[in-house]
Amino acid sequence: MKILVCISKTPDTTAKIAFTQNNTKFAAEGVQWIINPYDEWYALVRAIELKEKDPSTVLHLVTVGAADAEPIIRKALALGGDEAIRVNADHHDSFYIASQIAAIAKTGGYDLIFTGKETIDYNGSSIGGMVAELLDLPYISLAVKFDLEGTTATVVREIEGGEETDSVSLPVVVSCQKGVAEQRIPNMKGIMGARTRPLKVVEPVAVEALTSVVSFELPPAKAGVRLVPADNPEELIRLLHEEAKAF
Repeated sequence: MKILVCISKTPDTTAKIAFTQNNTKFAAEGVQWIINPYDEWYALVRAIELKEKDPSTVLHLVTVGAADAEPIIRKALALGGDEAIRVNADHHDSFYIASQIAAIAKTGGYDLIFTGKETIDYNGSSIGGMVAELLDLPYISLAVKFDLEGTTATVVREIEGGEETDSVSLPVVVSCQKGVAEQRIPNMKGIMGARTRPLKVVEPVAVEALTSVVSFELPPAKAGVRLVPADNPEELIRLLHEEAKAF
């Protein structure tokens, strides 16, 4: 079996967010980059577990990004994986990224493609579905449990108000979220081994992006805390009604 796990880099959640070039570009200077948690903690770790169960499994990682994404893909290799592929393109259009991943998947003949449910910076949740469509494969999103028996996968996915259990034959594309696996920390052996594992850099296929960034903006600053004396419930009710519009 061959598995492809999609990896993306995102700013650390503690990073200070700012924009440049008239609010059309994210200010990356001084930002600490991490593996997108949904890709790392769930998609990648579940793929590693499947490889541990069947050592003949081939596990590849793919990312779409410039050279500054290599430390991220190397960290993913340290967790587990036989080979990493970096598509040499720095782009944020979902269709463009999905097209690059699909091009890699077409040549690799993968049985299973895992993505995180979304990235924590753009929250688009669109890559998995687009990859599946481009490859003409079934797609199951928001997986909280993934089991494999032969070439049949049983996937439990989150839906509004509950869960749904699906059965699907490989090949398939699945987006993963909390519940599929538990976070792992790379050990020293994995970190050292990742330095010598293959990292293939390929040029992007020609694709026309469908979207472009017009502008970014930060959310409005939070209002200060209003303290109301405990012996003045009338004022609290007035504030909730007139200012907070709570009722």
